[in-house]
Formats: sequence, structure tokens, C-alpha cells
Amino acid sequence: MHDDEPHRPNVLLVTLDQFRGDCLGVAGHPLVRTPTLDRLAAEGVRFANHFSNCAPCAPGRASLLTGLWQTNHRVTGNGAPLADDLPMLPRRLRDRGYDPTLFGYSDTALDPDTLAPDDPRRTSYEEPMDGFSVGVLLDDDIGPWIDWLAGQGVDVPEDHRRIYEPADVEIPAGRGATWRPALYSAEQTESAFLTDAVLDWLREPGRDDEPWCAHVSYLRPHPPYLAPAPYHDLFDPADVPPPVRRATPQDEAALHPFLTGALGVVPSPLDELDQRQLQATYYGMIAEVDHQLGRLLDGLDQLEVADDTLVVVTSDHGEQLGDHWLIEKLGFFEQSFRIPLIIRWPGMAASPGRVVEAFTENVDVMPTVLDLVGARLPEFADGASLRPFLDRELTGWSAPDGWRSAVHHEFDFRDPTSDVIERFYGLRMDQCAISVIRDRTGKYVQFSGDLPPLLFDLVDDPGELVDRHGDPAHAVRELELAGQLLRMHLEHTDPRLANTRATPDGTVYRADPPRGR
Repeated sequence: MHDDEPHRPNVLLVTLDQFRGDCLGVAGHPLVRTPTLDRLAAEGVRFANHFSNCAPCAPGRASLLTGLWQTNHRVTGNGAPLADDLPMLPRRLRDRGYDPTLFGYSDTALDPDTLAPDDPRRTSYEEPMDGFSVGVLLDDDIGPWIDWLAGQGVDVPEDHRRIYEPADVEIPAGRGATWRPALYSAEQTESAFLTDAVLDWLREPGRDDEPWCAHVSYLRPHPPYLAPAPYHDLFDPADVPPPVRRATPQDEAALHPFLTGALGVVPSPLDELDQRQLQATYYGMIAEVDHQLGRLLDGLDQLEVADDTLVVVTSDHGEQLGDHWLIEKLGFFEQSFRIPLIIRWPGMAASPGRVVEAFTENVDVMPTVLDLVGARLPEFADGASLRPFLDRELTGWSAPDGWRSAVHHEFDFRDPTSDVIERFYGLRMDQCAISVIRDRTGKYVQFSGDLPPLLFDLVDDPGELVDRHGDPAHAVRELELAGQLLRMHLEHTDPRLANTRATPDGTVYRADPPRGR
């Protein structure tokens, strides 16, 4: 590297799967304990209004690692391929001289146009994104973790997924269905296994000869809703906050036709104790993975590389956790899309411990990482670098000029393998799509096909319980948000060929710089 080239720090990009943005101790949650994430926030910058751009896992990770909205990367669900000609973070980091190494999964289905007809990778949506080297691939088969458990003397089942069956113990009074602990110990979780693998990799001889890059993709707190002892009993269900929802599932379904189908697929427990236990179990799962992340960050300190390592921690999407009578991630509610983002950068010019309220999206992560390591930014991105928030004393809602005043996310519920969804809703497959705009005071949800839109007044109704669509008192506000959503989509169409011209002097390409608009 020449003396005038930008410095290349180590890069640690961590995803905590299905992690709600409100489930942080430092964010004021009344129960959740996240000492590691709280510590990281004190040493870096926490982005309090950060959103995934789409769900479930494969679409959310595609946006995270390409910097593109779903409407541009077109990964519409788990198993939908990622086009090979799109910008990808691991490829750009490789161009910068890194060997980006994956621990966990990226949930990528490869472009079939790049694969031979008999290539077995055509059958998988859990391939590593192109550009990653593989440290450990921990896909749905969980084979490497199972082998590790067997090496420790654990009696592992032939069907690997049965490792998630809970221990056969009696559930005590005051505890619900998901209380029973895992068959393995807290030192034998997938998170512990992955942390050990990364630390072993970092300790390999010669690892510090060149800057390294690791993408560590923890499964937890993604389901199954199961925690090892003592995390399974860390929180009393009696203490959890009540879920945000209408009085009954039937009342919730009456909000919009989309919810009729959703509540039939991923309903939350009807029993109140089981619902409260589900929340307590999820909080225990968060505490467990927070501990393992702490081991990883402590390892950076022990190896004396923390002061030269960029750390980014976020998620791929959120979790309903009983809010609106739903679990998992789908649709348009805040709980499925609001997620954490914490960045600790040794080169940060501004003071640590700040909280940024300005709207940020997962599409901002790719350009941010590339910017901070001096790599080439993509010609086309829907996000923008967050470096201004790291280099300037920006807190609260303060933001650079021209920064976005609203956040955007999408949900595509088509299924090319079946027409059940289309028949249920009376839609064509290409009409199974939702686009959302949300600013500080309101939220507008646009459905394709004949499904009606939704409008929420987030000042009077932060829980999104009352639809204001069609209310004359909110007509101007609805038109304003709908128009802004349309403008955003017009401004975010793929500009690569649109901004290119054939001229007598050859090909000319010019584009607006990426910005959080």
C-alpha cells in the first residue's frame, strides 16, 4: 500500500438475527440486559431510528450487503436469487485487498444464470454471497455445530434439527410453554461455537500481517424460541411489558385484509402466560448472544487489535414477539423492521457515546463500511455513508444537509412455488407487495393490487392500532406521504444505464453521489 492510500482497519461486521430495535438495555428497555451492546454503544455511536429495508432473512441480508432496496435487488423472499451483476460488499472489500471471511450465513441464493444446469447450488438459498471466503458455514443444516457438540461428548440426534427439542423437565408454576431449557449448556450454544471459531481464526499465525475482515452472522435471537440454562429462566414472565395489539386477534384482523392471512400463518400464543413466557424466552436468547458477542469483543482486546478494528453490529430484521398478535417478521409493523445499529470506529473524529435519532437504513451499512476502509463506493446504491455522523458531533435529530426525513421499507409476499397466496387475496403474483414510508409523525403503507392502503398517525397512535386511511381529517397528510413515497421510488430506480450515453467520444457515465435521501 502506498503512503498516500487511506488506512485499512480490520473490519468486524456482526449481525444478530431477528433482533428488535427496542430490545437494548441502553435504549431503555425495562427488562432486557445487553451489557455488551451497551458497552459498544458507549464506545461508538448508536443509531436509534435504524430500519431493515425488507424481510425475511434473505431479502434483509441482500439489502444489507448490496446497499439496495428490495425494489432494486429483487430478492423477494428466501430462495429468490441475487442477480450476479449487482454491487456486493464482499466483492468490493476484496477489491480493496481484504479477504472477507464469513462465519455463519448470508442466506444467498446464487444467480442461476451463473450456474450449470446440474449445479447442486441451484437447490440452496443458503450459499455464501460471492466474494466471501468461508470460515464456518452454519446454514440450516447446522452440521458444523453438531459435529462440535459431538466432539464435546453431547449425544447429538441423527436429525440435526432435533437438537432444538427442549429438555424433558416439568414446567413450574408461573412459567409458560417455551420455558424449558435447551439440551445443551450455555457454553455449547451455536453462538458459543461461532465465537470460538472466530477467535481461533483470529489467533492463527500471520493473521495480523494484513488487515482482516470477518462477517459474523449469529443466529440468535432468531427462533426456535429456546434458551439454555440459566438464560431460559433469567426473566419472570410476570415482569414482561404487555404486547402492543388490539383486544383480540379478530379485532387485529379487522384492521386490514392482509392481516387475516398473516394471523393464520404466524399467530402469537393465545394463552396469556405462554405469550409472556415467549417474550421472557426471547429476552433470555438476547442475553445469551450478547454474552457471546462480549467474548468476541474481549478477544479483540486480548489480541490488542480492538484499536484498529471497525465494528458494526446490526440485524437483518426484527421480530413481532406477540405485538399485533403476530410472531416472526412480516408485513409493515414497526416491530418487524426497526433494528439496532451500533458502529465503533477507531478513526472516528467525534466523541463516542452519542445517540443519533436521524433515520438510517440497512442500505447505509455497505457504503459506510466501504467509505471507512477507503474502498470504491458503488456506482449505484440506495443508501449513503454514515461517516458524517461519526466525524461530526451530530446527535438527536441533527443530520447532514439533504439527509432523509423518512425511512422506507418493503415486504414482498409472493410465492412462485404455489398460488395459494394469490388465491387467498385475489391478487396476481406481482401484486403481492407492500411499500412503506414512515417519518417522525406518520406512516403510510401502500399495497399493490386492490388491497387498500393504511395510514397511521404516530403522534396519537404510536402503536399503529388505528387506520386513518379515508379519514377526511387526515386526507392532506395521506396525500403528502403517498406522494413522497412515489417520489422516492422514482428517485431510486437503477440509474446505471439511465445515466449512461453513447457519444462520439465514447461512453459517458455520470450519476448523483449516493446520499441518505
